[in-house]
Amino acid sequence: MKFSHLHVHTQFSLLDGAASIQALYKKAIADGMPALAISDHGNMFGVFEFVAEAYKHKDENGNLKVKPIVGCEFYITTDRLRKTFSKDEKDPRYHQILLAKNERGYRNLVKLTSFGFIEGMYSKYPRIDKKLIEQYREGLIATTCCIGAYVPQTILHGGEEAAEEEFKWWLDMFGDDYYIELQRHNIKEQEI
Repeated sequence: MKFSHLHVHTQFSLLDGAASIQALYKKAIADGMPALAISDHGNMFGVFEFVAEAYKHKDENGNLKVKPIVGCEFYITTDRLRKTFSKDEKDPRYHQILLAKNERGYRNLVKLTSFGFIEGMYSKYPRIDKKLIEQYREGLIATTCCIGAYVPQTILHGGEEAAEEEFKWWLDMFGDDYYIELQRHNIKEQEI
């Protein structure tokens, strides 16, 4: 089984990612990855460059060496329309990876990112909520994401029973298109 990196931030993850799209493909080809995803924070600014770069790298039969997978790491909040918070009651914001598995999924990613900027923008964060995910989940793949996501944060701050309920919500939404993401960076919270 070959590894494909599906949680990838490029230079379009402002103040969070530094990898150029060209360098990512160079590395993916060198490592023999069959696919590579783009999942920048809150935006899809790099998608066209990402897909165009894939078509610059074909094998002798004209096939892509690395399949591009379009995605985004969204900022999820309880209510994307709420814009007033205080020092004591902050904006509850979680991370969530969503990847397009087909054209419908791509169109839904575009809608979700647009709603994040048009309706959900708070401070510098284009936010969406579960209501939008329920409406635009078709054609999408979801993961449990990083330590900043709903399920891991619920494990850390709400306990295993609450985390299981949160996990079930995502599983009910995405079924076979919901995956557990493991990250191991020697961070205590990730091990928990």
